[in-house]
This record gives sequence, C-alpha cells and structure tokens, in this order.
Amino acid sequence: MKHRALFLDRDDTINKDPGYLGDPEKVELYPNVAEVFARLKKEYSFKLIVISNQSGVARGLITLDQVNQVNERINALLSEYNAKIDAFYYCPFHPEFNTKEECVCRKPSPYMVDKASEEHHINLSKSFFIGDKSSDVICAINSGVKSVLIDHNNTGMEIKSLKKAGKNPNFVACNFLEIEKYIKSVIAGGN
Repeated sequence: MKHRALFLDRDDTINKDPGYLGDPEKVELYPNVAEVFARLKKEYSFKLIVISNQSGVARGLITLDQVNQVNERINALLSEYNAKIDAFYYCPFHPEFNTKEECVCRKPSPYMVDKASEEHHINLSKSFFIGDKSSDVICAINSGVKSVLIDHNNTGMEIKSLKKAGKNPNFVACNFLEIEKYIKSVIAGGN
C-alpha cells in the first residue's frame, strides 16, 4: 500500500532556527506543530518525513552527530503528542565545499524525496512538501508533490523570489493551523 506523506523542511519550518542548529537544548518547535502532526497522522495516516539541507556540516560549524542529536530532540518533543517524525533525510554538503556529485542530494534536487518515497512506499501525488524557502517549493515541484510555503514571520520575501522565477507554491501559510486546514480541504476535494 502506498502512503501519504508530509515532507518537511526542518529549520525555520518545524523548529525555530538560531542559525546552524547544533545544540539539542536549543530546539524550540513552532506553535501547533506537534498537535497538527498528531491529527494528520491519526486521521489520514500521514508519514512525516524531514527533508533538510544541513550545509553547516560542510562548513565545519556543526557535526553529523549534532544534526542527529537535534533530530532526536525534535522527535522527543513530538513523541509527547504521538507525532514523531518517521524518517529524517538530510544533505550535509554544499557546492562551495563539496563536489557536484556529493551535492546531488541538496534541495531543490528531488533526490531525498525520491529516496524517501521509495523506502517508505509514498504516493507522491497525494503528498505535500512544507518548507520556508524557495528551494523547498522547487523541490516539491521537481518531485511532483503539492507545495506549501510557510512564512512564520509573514515577510513575503520567498514568495516574491518564487513568483519572479515563475514557480508558485500550491499554498502559502503563516502557521501550521492554516496548513492543516488547507491539507484537509485538498483531501476532502478528492486528493
């Protein structure tokens, strides 16, 4: 059976980003993230899969171990709501520090989504990608997944750059409650 998935960027989407987050004690989830994840998992059996660029590793600012510790802390916080992430995929490379071949996993490449889709039997046409950057939206488009741009601070900067590039997200939201409402409306409409 193929599953629906919420593909999720991590920093500044699920959790606040102080910049190259390496300390699990500094993990702070955005409001309503855990509750929305719990409801979508329970009501629609969504798989929750993080797809994240972690260039801080290539830059020498954080280690792979720190990335994993932060991921574990996010799951510890989410597990209190029965909303754990099913899988974390991240690309630790950056073109300034690594080869083109190593960087094949970096968003907006669909590489990590394709890999996760294969490993977790995901129906991409019934799935969503939520992120705060244009690279997340373009990754969703490249993967054939519905794209949701979250703009927690309501700056509009990413949407402007996307519109310039002719790449429009399926939905733009300021918080996870708006996203939940959108996803439920899409599913109610037969998707």
